[in-house]
Amino acid sequence: MTSAPTPQQAKTGPQQGYADIAQAARAAGLQIYGALHPGQRPVKGLSHGTLILLGCGAAYWPIFTRSPEYLEARSDPVDRWSTRVIGSLAADLGATAYFPFGGPPYTPFVDWALASGRAFTSPSQMMVHDEVGMLISFRGALHFDQSFDIPPPPLAHSPCATCTTQPCLTSCPADALVEGGPYDLAACHHHLETPAGVACMTQGCRARCACPLSQGAGRPIEQTAHHMRYFHPS
Repeated sequence: MTSAPTPQQAKTGPQQGYADIAQAARAAGLQIYGALHPGQRPVKGLSHGTLILLGCGAAYWPIFTRSPEYLEARSDPVDRWSTRVIGSLAADLGATAYFPFGGPPYTPFVDWALASGRAFTSPSQMMVHDEVGMLISFRGALHFDQSFDIPPPPLAHSPCATCTTQPCLTSCPADALVEGGPYDLAACHHHLETPAGVACMTQGCRARCACPLSQGAGRPIEQTAHHMRYFHPS
């Protein structure tokens, strides 16, 4: 992902503190996946203020499945929900909203995530998060002009450095993931077309779910199956 981000919502509200933003995100079904000060740690596209990265929280699925985006049965319901909900948060909190979809060009969420110190590159080259593991799912970000206090990352190093079993490398039934990559996307999709691939479609990517930290995502199986249907439409 390259290119400068394109804002989706102008700044309109007052400055908020980190705790206020976290509370507002939780009420919307989201959680903070990371935060950084672009002026102190240079990243693509931004150079000042405070950036808050948002992903699916524990309450996301029941909130989402009651939303008009889900009930309308139109295309891209998760992206449309994210645009509405995070855009509303931006307006209420006085931020600019950015999203990892809608390109190309794409907003550099991978660069931002790694710079936050809360996301890392796993041995399989998939991203891993300190709390939700490999079930990380960024839905958007809020950029504030103001610089305010944010908590330091809880881990000093990647959790993969102390993971002795590395199930992300051994759990894929299609052998699509190997140490150092690349990810064999064709092999993955081919497997999902077979009877053996039904388990992946209904229970989620075996490698991503096998990450010990993925349990922290608290995903219901229905949510995982929904994402798999969009990853591999039948």
